[in-house]
Amino acid sequence: MNTQPFSVAQLRESVIAVPPLARDANFKIDAAENAKIIRHIEAGGVRSLLYGGNAVFYHARLSEYASLLSVLADSAGDDTVVVPSVGPAYGLSMDQVDVLADFDFPTVMLLPSRDIVDQNGIASGVRHIAEKFGKPIVLYLKFDRWLDPSIIKSLEADGVISWIKYAVVLDDPADDPYMKEVMQVFPADRMVSGIGEQPAIVHVHDVGMAGFTSGCVCVAPGKSMEMMHAIHAGDIATAESIRKWFCPLEDLRNGINPIRVLHHAVEAAGIAKTGPLLPMLSDLSESQIAEIAAAVKSMVG
Repeated sequence: MNTQPFSVAQLRESVIAVPPLARDANFKIDAAENAKIIRHIEAGGVRSLLYGGNAVFYHARLSEYASLLSVLADSAGDDTVVVPSVGPAYGLSMDQVDVLADFDFPTVMLLPSRDIVDQNGIASGVRHIAEKFGKPIVLYLKFDRWLDPSIIKSLEADGVISWIKYAVVLDDPADDPYMKEVMQVFPADRMVSGIGEQPAIVHVHDVGMAGFTSGCVCVAPGKSMEMMHAIHAGDIATAESIRKWFCPLEDLRNGINPIRVLHHAVEAAGIAKTGPLLPMLSDLSESQIAEIAAAVKSMVG
């Protein structure tokens, strides 16, 4: 694992993969299968991994957090950046930061929540977590107007944000007043598009964000990296053709559920046995799994 301090250049050098987390039949973290996922992603040129929603960190047990972090740190290559998540609850976040003290991850992401929080409270929580962690953390803007730009500006002034994952889903990503307001108070080169390949051309080429995160990159890492390089080079025709290439799987993720579909897609692609999803997320039907397998076959066949 790359333990060097966060560098802005990292956000442009690699798509940030957001992988699922493989577990065995007893819901235990499967180190061997997770290593297979990481090796596959790295083989496509990806050097940044973000473990959050797709890995169902929301429902991970605190008692397994240290072993989970060990698996990720030990499995990643020497030049691969790994960003785990904490939260979304404040108390859980602070306990997780205690565990993180035994590791050397360059940053960590706070999982967002809309329940039992308010804007000034979120800002206070971010400051507490960053102070205890001893490093700036990743701010995940998943909901429209979740944090007022003035609050984001104050957090940036306090030096507690490493980078922002911007993931507000809209029908037209170009028509996004909140995004534009955030970019007036926070450097574009430390913002990444957080919704996969579909809005990446708008967010990176048109608006100026540094790069993008992706779940589908876990299935076809080389293709996603090719798209990122095309965007940065201004080759929008190539980038658009690759965006469309990802659509069959991405449409299933949007139509069914992003996390559950990706979990099955990685297994259907023959990359690793991802195992069961944690309780609180239900499994998919046989017909849905068959649809995923068909979409994946067109990508890896």
